[in-house]
Amino acid sequence: MARAARRLDSRGGRGRVAARPGWGRTSAAGALGVLPVAFLGVFFAWPVVAILRLGFADGGVADTLAAPSTWRLAAFTVAQALAATVVAVLAGFPLAYLLARVRLPGIAIVRTLVLVPFVLPTVVVGLAFRALWPDGGVFGIVAANAFFNVAVVARTVGGLWSQLDRRAEDAARSLGASRRRAFRTVTLPALLPAVSSAAAVVFLFCATSFGVVLMLGGNRYRTLETEIYLRTVNLLDLSGAAALSLVQLAAVIAALAVGAVARRRRESAAGLRTARHSARRPEGGEWAVVAVAGVVLCLLLTPIVALVLRSVSGRDGFTWDGYRALSGSGEDGALTVTGWDAALNSLRTASDATMLALIVGVLAAVTVVVTRRSPRRGARVAGEITDAALMLPLGVSAVTVGFGYLVTLGELPWDLRTSPLLVPFAQALVIIPLVVRLVLPVLRSVDERLRQAAATLGAGPARVWREVDLPLVARSLVAAAAFGYVVALGEFGATSFLARPDAPTLPVAVADLVSRPGELNQLMAYAGCVLLMVVTAFVAALIESVRAPHARLGEF
Repeated sequence: MARAARRLDSRGGRGRVAARPGWGRTSAAGALGVLPVAFLGVFFAWPVVAILRLGFADGGVADTLAAPSTWRLAAFTVAQALAATVVAVLAGFPLAYLLARVRLPGIAIVRTLVLVPFVLPTVVVGLAFRALWPDGGVFGIVAANAFFNVAVVARTVGGLWSQLDRRAEDAARSLGASRRRAFRTVTLPALLPAVSSAAAVVFLFCATSFGVVLMLGGNRYRTLETEIYLRTVNLLDLSGAAALSLVQLAAVIAALAVGAVARRRRESAAGLRTARHSARRPEGGEWAVVAVAGVVLCLLLTPIVALVLRSVSGRDGFTWDGYRALSGSGEDGALTVTGWDAALNSLRTASDATMLALIVGVLAAVTVVVTRRSPRRGARVAGEITDAALMLPLGVSAVTVGFGYLVTLGELPWDLRTSPLLVPFAQALVIIPLVVRLVLPVLRSVDERLRQAAATLGAGPARVWREVDLPLVARSLVAAAAFGYVVALGEFGATSFLARPDAPTLPVAVADLVSRPGELNQLMAYAGCVLLMVVTAFVAALIESVRAPHARLGEF
């Protein structure tokens, strides 16, 4: 703190005492928060409300809500999401222990391998499980959704577990408690907030899963998300889509409320963080947990290996035809562009979406931090509302948002419906909550006395951010950028609806290839998925190498 004060003093800050710095920062945060609120209003709230209004105007919403088929869809959506959540929690728990409490060679590699499934595009995951279970079905959907979200449990629970003081558990052991009883009575209650938070997030992702269900469920098994897509795109049934969107939105808000409560409980458990070196070599029965974690890790790698093998397996045996075909448009002109052109489109749109999401997400995170510490109750409430609202795009149907773009954005002075920025705007909506959740914990961990010292020495809010916050949050910004990039690279829901036929992204091209007959098209689709997987694995390793201690995956 003294060093920061000297730097500010040497640049002319002495003698200018900021009056009531807390109020000044709150006002500045209010000004900065205009952009995130405006972005959410124009590119999320407006399109969603417009679609709901059209649905109600067409009539039939009440009939759709009263139809038994609607509630069968809702029941299946909730059931498969609950089943996948249970599997993800059970599989993620031993991995959380491995990441938090075990000190063995290669743990850094394990961390990267655990993260890879979560950042894989949904199209890749869907095809990977089709390589294992060609018929898909309920089991395939549940397994794929659990595979996709094990990392959320492992990293969220493991993040808190690594900060728990082992002395409480050791004390219980010294008093005669068995290892199992010490875990059940001491460690597990302390971990429950993180488990609840992770479970709420996993349920949210599984309930709104689109690409996985579309590829593995087909026409036999549909969730609310895929049914909204069918009614909007194929049937133009806006009233039915609006009714289903309302049901889905209610489930999303409930999951977000559970997650918010669990997150506050997890934050209140910060007082348990006293152990810096909680990891150690396993002893006795702990090796059994390590062995279970190893089995889970092998199961996570199985679909990835199956995908790679399928990409080089033709009718006549081993072949590179799928990879060579990426330079063309597929069998019988399946694509309007080459596979490499689709890959370049993905890179461009992901770059634009990531840059936009970083700008909006960082401004939103700064606004939330400052308003939560404001002396004014109204500002604190506004910060809580903003924080919650930023999470809604993760749970609202991407198809609803995408169709809403086509309905509303033509009314703007610049018609964005034909703009190449349309897809990046939709992808940025998905990335912004992730950026906020990665950056926000780091900003909250910054010692407020540093900011106060800088303000007392005359630094304005912008200079406080540049001199104090930015150096501390830089690593999290790099991780957020990398994480957001791979999410945008594999985004399929809104992109499949908004991408122009002459400029598809690689996930959209892969989905088109899968739907076309011909062995070459199938091999080309699997080859494209392997390319996406290689890029996401590389970026996952980058995230691991630069991640900040407080920026943990799953801080939702």
